[in-house]
Amino acid sequence: METTLPQVEIGEDERLDLENLATGAFHPLHGFMTQEEALSVAYEMRLPSGEVWTIPILLQLREKPRMGKGERVVLVHRGRPVAALEVEEAYELDLKALARQVFGTESEVHPGVRRLLSKGSYALGGRVEVLAWRPRGALEKTPDEVRGLFQRKGWRKVVAFQTRNAPHRAHEYLIRLGLELGDGVLVHPILGAKKEDDFPTGVIVKAYQALIEGFLPRDRVALFGLATPMRYAGPKEAVFHALVRKNFGATHFLVGRDHAGVGDFYNPYAAHRIFDQLPPLGIEIIKVGAVFHCLVCGGMASERTCPEAHRDKRLSISMTMVRSLLREGKTPPPELVRPELLPILREGI
Repeated sequence: METTLPQVEIGEDERLDLENLATGAFHPLHGFMTQEEALSVAYEMRLPSGEVWTIPILLQLREKPRMGKGERVVLVHRGRPVAALEVEEAYELDLKALARQVFGTESEVHPGVRRLLSKGSYALGGRVEVLAWRPRGALEKTPDEVRGLFQRKGWRKVVAFQTRNAPHRAHEYLIRLGLELGDGVLVHPILGAKKEDDFPTGVIVKAYQALIEGFLPRDRVALFGLATPMRYAGPKEAVFHALVRKNFGATHFLVGRDHAGVGDFYNPYAAHRIFDQLPPLGIEIIKVGAVFHCLVCGGMASERTCPEAHRDKRLSISMTMVRSLLREGKTPPPELVRPELLPILREGI
């Protein structure tokens, strides 16, 4: 029986990722990375096979594992066996060196670095087999299910929109851009762990549902969720997000200003430039610059559509600003966020 095998306790992040490995969401990966794979991805942005991948998918441990290659272990989540791992390698990582390569910093102010360092410097690599699947919410679909929906709808050109936050006007602008360019848009919010000052997942989903139902063509927008944590790895996470959305059937991927960034850790356009260093990924990258409300133009615009002479009349849009106003008991102006969404957003303050 599986329960007689050695057991390893895992957290929620690992539970989500092992299911993504099993469903093909993280193709071409089939298991948690070996040391060679992790270092190749961190330093070269490639798997040892040569395929592009930019984020290490690790099963970290705080204590040195006693099992070795060829052994089978049971992964336990909250006391319940949920998966089996065929150990390919047990190894130790230099986490600070890994953090510098993946996140560009070893500062624990960075939420992705802090999470990486907290999980332990030992790791197990190997293929996984799910023994017990999580109950899936209505928005959680496998790549096969999502691709099947696109096929039934006849969508050949699908633009994916990644989000970790509730929608403000700039997000809506990007979704509408996707609708202009494609047969449909996949709105694919992160359902896993995020930093403390992001909106709760339930509020994010509810706000997108309201936006889609009230202001967008519902038959051309597919709202599903990606059950993985945010890494806040900036440019490298932008590539990761694109590759995952390709697995879900998207043909195009929107990359905005400071995609997956946090604080001042990344140049706002590093997530655009990283794609220029890589071969074609099998998904077309749509790079969009800063989006704002221009008082002179009288509406939403971007660096490519608004004249430079209007620079002083541009209203920057950020969810940080929206949250700050809501915390102060103030009402964000409609140029920042739709008034109809404010009752939902206040639930997350």
